[in-house]
Amino acid sequence: MELSTIVAYLEQRAKSNSPIEGSIKFVLDTGVVYIDGTGAENIVSTEDKDADTTISTTIANLEKMRNGDLNPMMAVMTGKVKIKGDMGLAMKLQSLL
Repeated sequence: MELSTIVAYLEQRAKSNSPIEGSIKFVLDTGVVYIDGTGAENIVSTEDKDADTTISTTIANLEKMRNGDLNPMMAVMTGKVKIKGDMGLAMKLQSLL
């Protein structure tokens, strides 16, 4: 999966969900995806800005979590996903994935 595919998918999901009331940055092996949910709607971009929560993983692991092939909690415990910042905000990602 390519970064552009992930951005398009997250844009679609973000528009159909309520604002996440914060900002999340995915640091992936091929780039960055930034979700700004501080306004009236969630906005997805590839800008590398400071975020309330930063999630570091690979595109492959993100795809596995999206498909249900990788449990997010297990991914964090095994180091496949690293989270820095607001854990409550990270939990809101389930609605976007």
